[in-house]
Amino acid sequence: MPDQAVREQEAIRLSVVVPVKNEAGNIAPLLAEIAAACAPLSPFEIVYVDDGSTDATPAALAAARARHPELRVVRHRESCGQSAAVRSGVLAARGEFVATLDGDGQNDPAFIPGLVAALKAAGPGAGLAQGQRVGRKDGRRKMIQSRIANGVRGRILKDATRDTGCGLKVFRRAVYLRLPYFDALHRFMPALVAREGFSVVHGDVVDRPRLTGHSNYGLFDRLWVGILDLAGVWWLIRRRRRVPQVEQVETE
Repeated sequence: MPDQAVREQEAIRLSVVVPVKNEAGNIAPLLAEIAAACAPLSPFEIVYVDDGSTDATPAALAAARARHPELRVVRHRESCGQSAAVRSGVLAARGEFVATLDGDGQNDPAFIPGLVAALKAAGPGAGLAQGQRVGRKDGRRKMIQSRIANGVRGRILKDATRDTGCGLKVFRRAVYLRLPYFDALHRFMPALVAREGFSVVHGDVVDRPRLTGHSNYGLFDRLWVGILDLAGVWWLIRRRRRVPQVEQVETE
């Protein structure tokens, strides 16, 4: 049995990373959906990152581990934000491919296999499959703020992505680890992946209402919060001139 466990761990190709903060009521139903959606991609793992929750989220995750052996849990002692939680999950992940989705249930895990397939079909030169929401279920004010932010970002960064705020993404772990880390990184991934010389593919995903509770993240939708990050990413793109094509030189 130990040898079998080692072989299964080595065979993991997909890690599903879910950042959560105070989402106790959403843990069990969303986990069940992720497990069902990713069953055709087995073996896989699910990495939940508890970003300093102060509700019953830790207890809900502990109970879920008994039902989901593929579940691993990482915890921040105090809340560090969504980008930090995603990064902690990616660092802990063992798969070549990483899927991320929000922990509130608005991102439907049923779209993960399609994004994985799209990224693989695009070949090794593709670094990211970005979900783009249709049928948004957010309130009118938040949708207007998001539309403005996406429009300004698109005009400045020219990343050919209408909805970078969608938490549902699939990317190559090695590509993610090449990106400069900063708060709100997950909001700018298409532009930064392209900066590293990789292409980005897109897939429409159906948005849905959160399962329970209220939003604990999402401040970027207020345009002024992300303006400095936007300027910084623009600077990074301007400074990157050519991506080296590196080849191993074999000794004769």
